[in-house]
Amino acid sequence: MSTDLFTHIDHVGVAVPDLDAAIAFYRDTYGMELAHEEVNEEQGVREAMMKVGSSGSCIQLLAPLTPESTIAKFLDRNGSGIQQLAYRVEDIDAVGATLRERGLRLLYDTPKGGTAGSRVNFIHPKDAGGILVELVEPSADGH
Repeated sequence: MSTDLFTHIDHVGVAVPDLDAAIAFYRDTYGMELAHEEVNEEQGVREAMMKVGSSGSCIQLLAPLTPESTIAKFLDRNGSGIQQLAYRVEDIDAVGATLRERGLRLLYDTPKGGTAGSRVNFIHPKDAGGILVELVEPSADGH
């Protein structure tokens, strides 16, 4: 692992009530291309990754699958808007261990499955200045 914990801003997660309408807005208004779309049952979301030009960064649009999902609760509390900031990492286990050594709490004991086969974990917002920070280790094929 390099000395940098984070290699890139992977994506910014935006909670939306209607994924199809949000995809259309980001595509038609901002000119962003849809890179990937999937349902993540474990996280309770339908999601889409919109490419931010050729930067390698994305906007992740997140819509709830059920009224009980974390995103549904976020929308009920806050309305549509930025829900999380995600940093790309090379080795999520090593980064997680380093952050724990530095006193931060991670939401999961071990990383969970994320978008397109990635591995993810989250830094507790109370330990990250009120921001839900996601750590993303892309799948072996880079997605």
